[in-house]
Amino acid sequence: MATDAVTATVATLRQREARRASAGLWRDALWRLRRDPTTLIALTVIGVMVILALAAPLLGDGFFHKTERDQDILSNYTKPTFAQPWLWLGTDELGRSQIVRLLFGARVSLFIGSFGALTALVIGLGMGVTAGYFRGRWDDIVVWLVTTLNSVPLLYLLLIIGVLFRLEPLPFAVLLGGLGWLGIANYARGQTISLREREYVLAGRTVGCTPVRLMVRHIVPNILPLMIVLGMIEVGQLILTESAISFIGFGIQPPTPSWGNMLTNASQYLGKAPYLIYPPGVAVFVTVLCLYLIGDGLRDALDPRLRAGSESRPEGRDGGDRRGQGLAGGTASQGLVHGRAGGPHGRG
Repeated sequence: MATDAVTATVATLRQREARRASAGLWRDALWRLRRDPTTLIALTVIGVMVILALAAPLLGDGFFHKTERDQDILSNYTKPTFAQPWLWLGTDELGRSQIVRLLFGARVSLFIGSFGALTALVIGLGMGVTAGYFRGRWDDIVVWLVTTLNSVPLLYLLLIIGVLFRLEPLPFAVLLGGLGWLGIANYARGQTISLREREYVLAGRTVGCTPVRLMVRHIVPNILPLMIVLGMIEVGQLILTESAISFIGFGIQPPTPSWGNMLTNASQYLGKAPYLIYPPGVAVFVTVLCLYLIGDGLRDALDPRLRAGSESRPEGRDGGDRRGQGLAGGTASQGLVHGRAGGPHGRG
């Protein structure tokens, strides 16, 4: 009886492993993510932050009974207390609630990071894929443009623009995205140059598929998973960039709160109200850390090379812990393991 039970258990496990091995890329990635507690915790934290940021106006009016611009001079420099909800994180020099401003600042910082990363992803993917597929003069133009923009110091360029113009959240996000697509374009171009010579692309070209159809239906789906990883890492980088530019006074300007200008304001009153610097600083740190962990987890889940080795390594990771290696380079384009899809997207 015991032998039969063991045999049945082994057979069941083998069936499950066989079903997972034959599953598509996205289903297999979901299976891996559900067994990655670090990535799940990071996703939960980011999800809670997004929900609180979206609900900031409702929480301000209905729970805290304050907005991000309400001032109460008689309550300035109030230390954090649980006497009233709007005083949970204290008040600043104008008596404004720090917890309310933190929630509204999350709306600005998360919007700039996510919309800027989406802009960079669209531009970089389009430029890289077309350059890698068509080659020739268009490829030379894209490479020249990427090389030229890479030689321009981003910080100084943003400082000049911040001096000349007042940066609102939407233009600032578009600006950061328009300057942050270079690494994504390099990666997309390199992968496209490899994929355009694969058998399924050559077969599609032979039967008369147009270049647009080949790029949209066969090339882009095969590089999209790891491009999503690059996009997640780019969100964290843009949040850091926005915080840095706003911190030195050339980004989002008061009274519109962002985590960066909240840090600027807190640094001016560090001796009198040191508690002001902790909420925005912790928010930036936790958000960027979680985004990097999500990007690293998605890389492990979506890397096609890990699927090939999953039969011999159920954990799905190369021998040893790979977490964190993708971030060692410091940039999105350097951080990823450049995995390549092994076949047409229709096969997973």
